[in-house]
Amino acid sequence: MLSIFFSPRGTTKKTARAIAGHDGPVQERDLLGRPLTEDLDVPAEEPVLVAMPVYAGRIPQHCFEQLSAHLKGHGGPAIAVAVYGNRDYDDALTELQDLLEANGFHVVAAGAFIGRHSIFDHVAAGRPDEADLAAMADFGGRCREVLAAYVPGGDHPPIAIKGSHDLPPHKKVSFHPSAGDRCMKCNACANACPAGAIPKETPWVTDETKCISCGACIYLCPTQTRQYRGEAYETAARGFEAKCAQRREPEVFF
Repeated sequence: MLSIFFSPRGTTKKTARAIAGHDGPVQERDLLGRPLTEDLDVPAEEPVLVAMPVYAGRIPQHCFEQLSAHLKGHGGPAIAVAVYGNRDYDDALTELQDLLEANGFHVVAAGAFIGRHSIFDHVAAGRPDEADLAAMADFGGRCREVLAAYVPGGDHPPIAIKGSHDLPPHKKVSFHPSAGDRCMKCNACANACPAGAIPKETPWVTDETKCISCGACIYLCPTQTRQYRGEAYETAARGFEAKCAQRREPEVFF
C-alpha cells in the first residue's frame, strides 16, 4: 500500500498509520517534507491511501494542487481519509473523492476521523483517543476486505459520501502563529513551513499572506514560543470551544 498524507502536527500521520495497520508493507509519503513535484504513477495492483487534514471544510489547497497535478492512477483502488478538529469536515471527503477519481483511481472507501483542532487546540484535545484508534483500526480492517475483493478493470461505481461535489472557493484562515521573545533562531519552523511563510533571516516573523495556519511551526518549535496570540484570537477561541464542545464520532463510507 502507498500511504500519502500531509501531517504538520503528526495527527494525520497517526491516523493513516492506524488505518494502514501492520499486515503488509506500507510506503509512506508525507507532503510536508516531501511535496509532490513530479508525477507519481501508481500501478493498478497497488492500493493508495490518501489522508488529509481539513482546513475550513476543504483539504489544503497546496495539497490539492500537488495531488491533482502529479498523483496518477491506472484503475487501482483508493481510500480517502479526512482528519478534522471536531467542527465538521464539510466537503473535504467529496473533494478528495473527485480528485482521486479524476486521476484514474476508484475510491472504494472513505472515512472522516477527529483529531485535536490545529488552531483552537483546546477543541478535541487528546484526540485521537483510544476509541478513535480502535475505530481507525476497524475501518482499516474493513478496507482490507474490500481491497482483497477488488478487481482492476471491473465495474466500480462511485460510493456515496457525505458532502457536496459543487465546491465553494477556498477560504483564507484569519489567525496565524507568531513567535515570542524566546525565539532561538534555530530555523526549525522556517525549514518545515510548507508555504514558505517564515523567512530564515527573521524566523520570528510570519508572512500572513502566505501562511496556511497548518501549525507545523508550533509543533516543531523547541521553545514553544510559536503560538496563536492576541485578543481577537482569544475571543474567537472561547466562542469556537463552546460551539464545538460536543464530541463528534468518526464516519465511514463503503
